[in-house]
Amino acid sequence: MPAKPKRKLKTYQTSLGFYDQAIAAPSMKAALEAWGASSNLFHQGAAKETDDPDVVAATMAKPGVVLRRPVGSDGAFSESAELPTDLGDDDAEPGSKRKKHPRKQPRRTTRSAKRPAKAAKTSSGKSDEQAVRKAAAAFEKEERRREAARAKEEAARARDRARRDKAVAAAEAALGKARREHDSRTEAIEAERAALDVRAEAEQDRWDKQRIKLQETLRRARE
Repeated sequence: MPAKPKRKLKTYQTSLGFYDQAIAAPSMKAALEAWGASSNLFHQGAAKETDDPDVVAATMAKPGVVLRRPVGSDGAFSESAELPTDLGDDDAEPGSKRKKHPRKQPRRTTRSAKRPAKAAKTSSGKSDEQAVRKAAAAFEKEERRREAARAKEEAARARDRARRDKAVAAAEAALGKARREHDSRTEAIEAERAALDVRAEAEQDRWDKQRIKLQETLRRARE
């Protein structure tokens, strides 16, 4: 069976809550699923594909893994990121002597500063291609692990359903057997009752004839 072709990974970036998030994934749909987004952030303009070499390198090193950094910063992406350090700076009480520090503006990297990195990437294109292939293979491996976990969970649910169905079938069979036994016994009782009715009628007829005969004999004896 031919090997499944590797899908080319792309780096996608968004901002959710207190964090910027980035991931190397084969499609926008895969990125949205990894982020746990309930709507299409790309259509809303809240997510995009990025070619920032630093972000691309970080995500390609861990394909399929959601990386984070404090929102609005230009720090490195990682699996565990701290909350933004400037939260609550504007909440000082009125009249407080505490000096408010101006918020630190995110440092923006200019395109000219990024050109040497892009040039280095071009000069080492072969090694970058190997890194991309390695990242794609790692992503495929992680995806297969997730699919295997989902299949295992589905198999467990199927076994539970089979056990429930078997228990229900056994209970229904027992109920049906008990009902048939009850009907059979009821029929036997009804048959016995009918036979007793016939015997009772026959006994009544016999008694009526005997009574009439004996009463006639008694009447004659009294005359």
